Amino acid sequence: MLKSIFQLNILLIKINNKNRIFEKKNMIKAGVIGAGHLGNIHLKLLNESNFFKLIGYFDIKKNKENHFVHFETIEKLINSVDAIFICTNTPNHYSIAKICIESCKHVFIEKPITSTIEQAVDLIELSLKYNIKGQVGHVERFNSAFTCLGNSIKNPKFIECHRLAEYNPRGNDVSVVLDLMIHDIDIVLNVVNSEPKQVSANGVCVISDSPDICNARVEFENGCVANFTASRISLKNMRKTRFFQSNAYISVDFLEKKTEIVKIKDVLVDDPYAMVIENSSGQKKQIFYNNPEIKKNNAISEEHNSFAKAILENAPISVSLKDGLNALNLASKILNKI
Repeated sequence: MLKSIFQLNILLIKINNKNRIFEKKNMIKAGVIGAGHLGNIHLKLLNESNFFKLIGYFDIKKNKENHFVHFETIEKLINSVDAIFICTNTPNHYSIAKICIESCKHVFIEKPITSTIEQAVDLIELSLKYNIKGQVGHVERFNSAFTCLGNSIKNPKFIECHRLAEYNPRGNDVSVVLDLMIHDIDIVLNVVNSEPKQVSANGVCVISDSPDICNARVEFENGCVANFTASRISLKNMRKTRFFQSNAYISVDFLEKKTEIVKIKDVLVDDPYAMVIENSSGQKKQIFYNNPEIKKNNAISEEHNSFAKAILENAPISVSLKDGLNALNLASKILNKI
């Protein structure tokens, strides 16, 4: 009996080892270009991924803080992997992505996609020509405070976004619109699903050569209006967005991972414990509060998993190069008004 149990355990160990070898062989070989603050986060998470096998990274300077393999040239890294994560400063996104795509490598490009509209359009055309997958790092799409909403946001009429951050020299190669506001621009474009009709904006250069504070108002073809406020010289951090629609108010705190849904419905049955308001016409409305369950997650890991699924299953990209272009296009219109 004991011998049979022992043999069974040995068999199970062999099966598990075979499965691990199979999984390892089918993992996507990945490399990172740019090992700064964000690049290091990608490196660590890719190293822990169940879908990617981290091969190494390229940066002008070898990062002594990590133990990952450093490649001496971009070309050597590109030739060693299936997918490249581009985490350099924005002005270098286009030239690096172009080389990767023309080498038939899938690309993950940190936001914003490129410096110019023309560059983004060219990358999209190249991705179609070489049949590769391209994703843009608009990470808030994977924030559990947003994903927990499911289909709760329907035809919003007014949206208010506040994204404030304490000063950090990192990211100052672009304006606050491309550094911070573009996160909210992507979220709004994702839920509004309408073309911008009119844009007005104002901004101030305080420390940088480009705007550090900006406020913008965007009117869409479907009637929705969105207000954006972004600052990178704030005394406190804030990442809040509020959605107002005909039957609900939805608040999302991307920073604190808190979400609140307030729905208003007609009073059908008298309930002494219900929260009821009455307007000047005598109409009674009942208020319902809901705080959806927010699961703990790492949004960057989630976008990695989404990218991997698109590659392995030939599935649609969650945040496509076209999405990156749309966000950049609206951001450029805002910048042109400042």
